[in-house]
Amino acid sequence: MTRIALQLSINGERHEVVTEPHRTLLDVLRADLGLTGTKENCLEAECGVCTVLLDGRAVNACILLAAQCQGRDVLTIEGLERDGRLHPLQQAFIDHGAVQCGYCIPAMILSAKAFLDECPAPTESQVREALAGNLCRCTGYQKIADAVLAAARDLAHLR
Repeated sequence: MTRIALQLSINGERHEVVTEPHRTLLDVLRADLGLTGTKENCLEAECGVCTVLLDGRAVNACILLAAQCQGRDVLTIEGLERDGRLHPLQQAFIDHGAVQCGYCIPAMILSAKAFLDECPAPTESQVREALAGNLCRCTGYQKIADAVLAAARDLAHLR
């Protein structure tokens, strides 16, 4: 079986991985690097639960080949906090009760981060549209939208 050597930048750290060319970023993150915050579900880019940021853009890791990530920056939920402090989005999800079972939350937070980086002062309808690709079975999405809007306000004060 053919194997390839990859140098990946994950959460600001360099990782060398030897893998098969057909393996997805999701496979490599979870199985090879132990970064299990990125969840596995549909494996068809339908639910959004595997969302990570690739060069700052939200992507589905379940359909992205790991080899496509060489030379690019990947951010997972594990890389969002800094110096032991939660990112304002993570804190807002806690403060607003937007975390229920927690399975979809890493992807929701990363999708919200990519969105807020592009649109720092969104309306609620813009937040809902931006997160439409991330499915949650535990909530009616209101607390999630409230958390993103609160984080947007908090981030505005940090700028």
